[in-house]
Amino acid sequence: MTESTQLTDEGVLMPADGPRHRMLETDRCTRWLGAEVLQADPGHARLRMTVRREMTNGFDIVHGGMLFTLADTCFAMACNHPEGDDATVTVASGADINFLKTAWLGDELVAEAVEISRSGRSGIYDVTITRADETIAVFRGRSRTIASPEKK
Repeated sequence: MTESTQLTDEGVLMPADGPRHRMLETDRCTRWLGAEVLQADPGHARLRMTVRREMTNGFDIVHGGMLFTLADTCFAMACNHPEGDDATVTVASGADINFLKTAWLGDELVAEAVEISRSGRSGIYDVTITRADETIAVFRGRSRTIASPEKK
């Protein structure tokens, strides 16, 4: 953590004077990932994550589920307004990922989500995960806006 970043109540790194996203204020999964918010705008988001040992599989490469989780989180940020809406949330109705290259312990990965199409309550978003200038994985998420669930 630097002087220009701060932790949310759940320990998610967000820029002190930059992009924030309401859904991450209490997101324990993103905290565990150690993901840092780089951009949070309606229809567009970017996250950065460094691969840790517990994110690798038995072959000492990043577990595909970690890449999916990073992409899915970035997708969720892009399809939900950063300031939130108490009446609705936008959730995944489906998603696919293609793993193109191997990622390793210590790699710094950046996920970038962009809105491709939104009509009514449905949307399509693409997420690209990169390491430096290399594309590691591509993810396509389909979204649906629903009434905000009641908290239990």
